[in-house]
Amino acid sequence: MAVLCAGAGFCCACMDYGPLHEEPFAQSQRGVFITCEGNFGWDNASLSFYDPAARSVENEIFIRANGMKLGDVAQSMTLHKGRGYVVVNNSGAVYVIDPATFRVTGVIEGVVSPRYIHFPNDTTAYITDLYDPRITVVDSRSNRIRGRIPMNGHKSTEQMVQWGDEVFVNCWSYDDKILVVDAARETLVDSIEVGPQPSSLVLDRFGKLWTVTDGRTAGIPAALYRIDAATRRVEQTYTFAAGDHPSSVTLNGTRDTLYFINRDVWRMRVDAEELPVTPFLPYTQTTYYEVAVDPLTSEVYVADAIDYVQHGVVYRFTARGAAVDTIRVGITPGSFCFKP
Repeated sequence: MAVLCAGAGFCCACMDYGPLHEEPFAQSQRGVFITCEGNFGWDNASLSFYDPAARSVENEIFIRANGMKLGDVAQSMTLHKGRGYVVVNNSGAVYVIDPATFRVTGVIEGVVSPRYIHFPNDTTAYITDLYDPRITVVDSRSNRIRGRIPMNGHKSTEQMVQWGDEVFVNCWSYDDKILVVDAARETLVDSIEVGPQPSSLVLDRFGKLWTVTDGRTAGIPAALYRIDAATRRVEQTYTFAAGDHPSSVTLNGTRDTLYFINRDVWRMRVDAEELPVTPFLPYTQTTYYEVAVDPLTSEVYVADAIDYVQHGVVYRFTARGAAVDTIRVGITPGSFCFKP
């Protein structure tokens, strides 16, 4: 029996994995994958799958399906051409899984501290990295690295969105740029200056990029930026109050409404002239860590990390903000991936 524990003082984070045998799964229905980071250095990341129709959740599906642990810090997950890609940051790996059986079908290795994966075309994947100042280029047919794109002095890369042949990338860690990569030539071609530490990046239905800075640089307040993807110019800046630390900008299914966390969960139309004044979901002594919106139903999922040690919770709401379900998951739920 495998038991992972980081000390008697933190028994809530002990992970009793039981016998490491493989369970058969056949989850063909649509649902939501939830990556749970676990605790940094404890090798207790996990993956959950939630069935919204049945209101049921399967936790620890990676180890149960494969007989091995997922690794250290599950950062994000993406679906592409019928395969799931689970990015495990501190393990330096991206696992390729079957979205129905949860079984591993491949692994991408040779990356330092991977964060997100994006597919600029059907045969290529880009992987961003916290510590490697390059984007890793992978042949998605073989899962083998075939190149790197230098970021010319920028030390880390995060989320990616695409406009035509241009892939935009935010630089979060001690940087203040949105980088522009020409996917046809696989080279960095431009950068857009915003405030310090832009922490997320999305593209709305009108070709506008949205990013938010985290407000953790002394003397510089956080801000939400709207950038025109075609001209690469900042069109509008929405400044937060001093002491605010917004994060987790995302869009609804029609890509015309933003959601983000700033203690509360907020909602804002992309044509709004000012930041909202009334929260969509008020703060209720929780640790709102991530927000996502089901692209089909516009239901809102909010991850609660609680204390980052015990198992977390995901709250499901209607598009109007009515509570639907409370889902118990792994430690530090940090990202969502919607399976169609």
